Amino acid sequence: MIEFLSAISIMSLYYILRLYNYKNIRLKCQVFVRIEELLEFAGLGRDLILRRLGFTVLFAVLLLLCGGFTSQAAAQGSEATPSGIPITGLEAFVDDYVKEYIGQQTVGASVVMVKDGQVVLSKGYGYADVEQQIPVSPDTVMEWGSISKLAVWTAVMQLAEQGKLDLNEDIRKLLPENFLTKLKYDEPITMLQLMNHSAGFEEYMFDMAYQSPEEVRSLEEGLRLAEPAQIYRPGEVVAYSNYGNSLAAYIVERISGQPYHEYVGQHIFEPLGMKHSIAYSVVEDRPELLKQKAKGYFYAGQGSFKQGSWNYMSMYPNGGNNGTAEDLAKFAMAFMPADGEQSPLFEKPGTLDTMLTRSRSAAEVMPGIAHGFWEYPGAHRTLGHGGNTIAFATNLMLVPEDRFAVVVMTNQAGESHIVHGLTKAVVGQRVQTEGAVLPDVSEVEGRFVAARRPGHGFMKLFPYLTMMKLEPQGADQLKVSLAGMSGTYRQVQPYLYEKTGGDSGLDAWPMLYATMKEGKVEAVSVYTTDYLPLSPGRSMPILLLSAVFAGLAIVYFVITPLVWLGKALLGKLRAGNRPASRSAQRKLAAGLTLTGTGLVVNNLVLALRMLSNNERAYAEVYPQIMVNYGLSGLAVLHIAALLLSSRKHGNLNSLTGRNRWAAFVPVVMTVILVAQLVFWEFYS
Repeated sequence: MIEFLSAISIMSLYYILRLYNYKNIRLKCQVFVRIEELLEFAGLGRDLILRRLGFTVLFAVLLLLCGGFTSQAAAQGSEATPSGIPITGLEAFVDDYVKEYIGQQTVGASVVMVKDGQVVLSKGYGYADVEQQIPVSPDTVMEWGSISKLAVWTAVMQLAEQGKLDLNEDIRKLLPENFLTKLKYDEPITMLQLMNHSAGFEEYMFDMAYQSPEEVRSLEEGLRLAEPAQIYRPGEVVAYSNYGNSLAAYIVERISGQPYHEYVGQHIFEPLGMKHSIAYSVVEDRPELLKQKAKGYFYAGQGSFKQGSWNYMSMYPNGGNNGTAEDLAKFAMAFMPADGEQSPLFEKPGTLDTMLTRSRSAAEVMPGIAHGFWEYPGAHRTLGHGGNTIAFATNLMLVPEDRFAVVVMTNQAGESHIVHGLTKAVVGQRVQTEGAVLPDVSEVEGRFVAARRPGHGFMKLFPYLTMMKLEPQGADQLKVSLAGMSGTYRQVQPYLYEKTGGDSGLDAWPMLYATMKEGKVEAVSVYTTDYLPLSPGRSMPILLLSAVFAGLAIVYFVITPLVWLGKALLGKLRAGNRPASRSAQRKLAAGLTLTGTGLVVNNLVLALRMLSNNERAYAEVYPQIMVNYGLSGLAVLHIAALLLSSRKHGNLNSLTGRNRWAAFVPVVMTVILVAQLVFWEFYS
């Protein structure tokens, strides 16, 4: 009988785990370790416990220890994270989690968690300065990155609450005349569309961030300098927009009559007691913060980190805030007041309710956006925002229902193991209601390009080098490949996919949803942007043909001069071997080839510069664009001279086979190369 009840106990616990789909391996292990510790503490073995306690008592103990697997609040409620980690064991859990990464894959991190208006964990890990061996501490200042956008949207909601702006009003009424000069559509652009990242702006890559404070201009100058074109109809497509956010901050400036960073300091930071933060990218203006600011780093291999630069921005509202993780936690707590209390950020309770209400989503089942906060599929409704600068990565998530928030700030570019992994571990994942009938995953197969992309200029090439590829993997799984990363996603409801494994870099996209129209994918929505099918002018056959032509031209113009050099050196080694005299046509062909080589080298260097650091001023790359014009003009002159020379001596057919080949091939390759540069707009 004892063995029978034991089996029932184990089976019951197993089905509880299955029912609540609990996936955090670390926590599972921790729960069972705690069971073992309890048995040892009592001085009892398993068999004796079973005999003395019996099924009912043992099962109650198991439920108590695994309280997160029931309603996550029934037994422990306010004493656990949304994923079920007991607050009393939270520090040990986080310590255990981060030790796998700190010093190996992550240079440093500052972690703060709050529950019911109180800080329940505040701790630094790793180094703020590797060279000086300065550890990260609660006083360490780091860059917020795009979490800064939440301050903009908070300011917007404050002004809307005061009746000073309407979220559905055309923003052009609030801007100087002819401020936006690159609009394609006549439809109004509203503040709500800016909040939803659906105003239709392209991704303009230049003059967003600098590596020196001397390059920073005023917010208005930055907006005018880096104005993007509008490439989508307002409200149709979600394309994450830094520009749109800074444009909203500029409107806050115009309405309030204060510089944006001063407005935030007075109306957001001061009321919350955020004394160790600044809504500006030039921390040099606050020496006490500058002294505490961490250095930023790039991952350079296991246990190795390379120092990066701090982030300086003219359009600083979209990512320029600096401060401590504890200050950011105070900001988070302001959105989760206790029942009957008022948020210090707003005068009316309805304002906070409105701000945290969903304002756009691809589908009811897909997490969307709530007036600037991104929804996350946590165990309960979770809202937040991530951030990345040149050499920092951050994440902020809050769970209003549990009055719980987690802040993770790292001084490492693109860090994801702690930024996303730890966040996921403490906020949990929602239980999906599986659909009765799921469509075939092959319906969404294909390649898609980000809606958040440049629409003009040579940078429009780069999104096509990092397209999203969706491939069926079995009956209900998709393999998602993007920018060298891959992950598996399981279909949990029709056209809704949940990440189940793969690279941690894709944890920023826990779910994706395919919007279908007439049996074809109209858009694939991920966490912060849409991915769109390839247009006819950029279809896969055209892209492959372009790649083949570009490859041929590059190989020819790189290899040919090397072959000439090799022949010249070989000739010098042969005594008395003089190089044969060249005809005028062959000299012109050689000059044309070297001109093409110059074009190839110039653009390869340009591409490598942008890949190594895309946070550049347009003035940095403008000289190389001018070189393209100069070399292309020189190539045209060579081709014209070749044609005139051939007419003077008859025609190209009159040349010997060798001379004809030497003249014909560089002309064709130059035409192919220039055509590719035009196709991908390397002249602008």
